[in-house]
Amino acid sequence: MGMLLIFAVVIVVAVIALKIFLPEEPSEKEIKSLYNYKRKDFLISRPEHEFFDILVEVVGNQYYVFPQVHLDAIVYPQKYSGKRVFPFRHINQKSVDFVICDKAYIKPLLAIELDDRTHEREDRKERDVEVERILREAEFPLLRVGNSGHFDKEEIKRLVSEKLSKK
Repeated sequence: MGMLLIFAVVIVVAVIALKIFLPEEPSEKEIKSLYNYKRKDFLISRPEHEFFDILVEVVGNQYYVFPQVHLDAIVYPQKYSGKRVFPFRHINQKSVDFVICDKAYIKPLLAIELDDRTHEREDRKERDVEVERILREAEFPLLRVGNSGHFDKEEIKRLVSEKLSKK
């Protein structure tokens, strides 16, 4: 009897701890009353826009350039164990700065990350390593370009052409 009581207490404590540390998601009604949204003025930052303009100029006749693409738009999990939502959520929470696609089928061909100072932070380094792992595993090419405040159009053209020729 004593063992059963201890087991019951442990279960009750575990349930209470889960309620405290893993709160339920708010309902649709609660979301509407708890959160407020506002449209952003810009989709991408000024340096990203400058880089985007160069990319479009460099590849615009042959390819489309899309900014801010979540990984779940260009890769998908092939195998997973457990709940199916987790591997999708994992990649949906990560994005790349640009994706170049062919014009015929809008097939994703190349991901591009524009690395600024934020990529020096420890959390960003970890995120970058994980994005690189995911793309490498999916055999999806990634081009990392440093953002020093100035972009050399010919160098970008060379780097992009080199990566696209290996596709």
